[in-house]
Amino acid sequence: MAVTLQLIPRAEFDRARDDLALIADMCRANGLVAVKRAGSGHLGSSFSALDIVVHLLWRELNVAQLGWEHSDRDVFFSSKGHDVPGLYAALHGLGVISAERLLRLRRLGGLDGHPDVGVPGIEANSGSLGMGLSKGRGMAWAKRFLGRGGRVVVMTGDGELQEGQNWEAFAAAAHQGVGNLWAIVDRNELQSDRPTEEILALGDLESKLRSFGWHVVTCDGHDHDALALAFGDLRAAPQETPKALIANTIKGRGVSFMEHPVALRDGGGTYRWHAGAPDDEHFERAHAELLARIRESLPDLQLESARALEGAAGEPESGIGVRRVTDEYVAAAYGDALRQLVDERPELVVLDADLASDCRIRTIELEQPSRFVEVGIAEQDMVSMAAGLARQGLLPVVNSFASFLASRANEQIYNQASEGTKVVYALHYAGLIPAGPGKSHQSLRDISLLAAVPNVTIAQPANSAETHALLRWAVEDAAGDVALRLAIGPSPRRIDLIGEVVPGRGTVLREGSDAVVFAYGPVLLHEALSAAELLGTLAQVVNMPWLNRVDASWLAEAVEPFDEIFVLEDHAPVGGLGDSLRRSLAGRALTVLGVEGWPACGTPAEALRFHGLDGASLADRIALALGARTGL
Repeated sequence: MAVTLQLIPRAEFDRARDDLALIADMCRANGLVAVKRAGSGHLGSSFSALDIVVHLLWRELNVAQLGWEHSDRDVFFSSKGHDVPGLYAALHGLGVISAERLLRLRRLGGLDGHPDVGVPGIEANSGSLGMGLSKGRGMAWAKRFLGRGGRVVVMTGDGELQEGQNWEAFAAAAHQGVGNLWAIVDRNELQSDRPTEEILALGDLESKLRSFGWHVVTCDGHDHDALALAFGDLRAAPQETPKALIANTIKGRGVSFMEHPVALRDGGGTYRWHAGAPDDEHFERAHAELLARIRESLPDLQLESARALEGAAGEPESGIGVRRVTDEYVAAAYGDALRQLVDERPELVVLDADLASDCRIRTIELEQPSRFVEVGIAEQDMVSMAAGLARQGLLPVVNSFASFLASRANEQIYNQASEGTKVVYALHYAGLIPAGPGKSHQSLRDISLLAAVPNVTIAQPANSAETHALLRWAVEDAAGDVALRLAIGPSPRRIDLIGEVVPGRGTVLREGSDAVVFAYGPVLLHEALSAAELLGTLAQVVNMPWLNRVDASWLAEAVEPFDEIFVLEDHAPVGGLGDSLRRSLAGRALTVLGVEGWPACGTPAEALRFHGLDGASLADRIALALGARTGL
């Protein structure tokens, strides 16, 4: 890494005393370093929330005094979850998380990219949006039922309020008189990269929440005097009434070029600092700006070297932190192919859940706005809208992250499919990798969830050519619904496939003699080929993009020469390609190698090795099976 990374040590936070604005900037500086070290994370939302987080943890809540295990403690967590780098930095400032662990953000054995209760100070798992208020209501109700003290304070994003479950929670909390529940809305007015009001306007949020029966106040979320008055107002409200603070904040607060609205204007209408780590130049500018302001109050500020804190063990090991990749992105190929189809087919309509940039469909929004529907963070609403479009003869193509679309909207997909219409579902971010965001974003159950729905074909392309071919087949030839699983990151290698589409059939990528290995998608096909290369001529590798549709005669012929059959799943071992092949083979034994248990958070190489799915581990597992059979 070209830049020098330095953390503000825990002892310096004690010197800041009760200067909460100073402490918030110190947390911003350390959160910035952690995200830069990780190579990914969410800075804009972390920075908008940090004054509120610091005010709560240092002044308003009792948890620092009572301890993080005390039954009467105040409970605080963020429902939006992706702002956790700021919370981790605050917990480091309180001495709850070590500097060494802070520097292992998004690394195996470090800190998950979204909140996980296995980390000290984390009260709830979050990251899949819209669940926090309901979970907080459950905690607050339980405290009352058990006679325990303490409030439950849940922070949400303003864009997150597009998820309908929030409004169920608002209504139920008032009806049940859960007055020890507090909601704080981080009203930074931006979603992933565009203004909230453009995507789905919240209108007069204060009046809306009051109409649900909540006591509501609004203040500047960066003014600690205003925050103190607002929290005092909430404490004085009737005991049985749930309380809400609408905190007006600035996304990217504390770094001038990351702050909204400047950053939005400089980005040509999109906000670029929501996710990802800044490059070296922007990191150094941001870090210098924060340190300069901190040193106005602490001119002799001390810093610790990240390299010294981590030691030699903190540097990436060969094969662990370093991973060969190409410049091919299957997601980008999907966006290009979809744009072509929109131009060709007037019945095609594209729906998005506030992920247009990640799903690589922004050009369709800009070039064909009448054919693009931005639904916002509301997967269930999006799928049911698509069902309505399909009933009127249109062909909807629905886009979101696989972990949210297949699971959160599964009932809506089932209902749509039962009507006999056709929808194409694009399941982005499918599989184990990238593993840094953690289990909320790693989609390892979507095949099983959708394979149980009649007339849904699930496929996953291995390269750009196959992506184009499968999407065109889904739009032009498929009789029913199609779900396309799409890797979001760069392909580890270029896989030689021309993209020929023969439903239910795969393609041999490498010949072998003793075992056949079926795999799909750019990540695990790369690992399968790497394993086969290590095994010499022992393993044959087959790309099988059809995850729940199998041509039985083709499969029987493909496996006939081999005594050992392996299936690599970018999914849980249950309900994926392995089960489809097992049913078709009618009794022949096969070995499924998939993601066992909860998925590991870390770098791609760390996560793959942890689950025994990297090329070297796979070669050992296959060789062990072949050795047991042959006696070698």
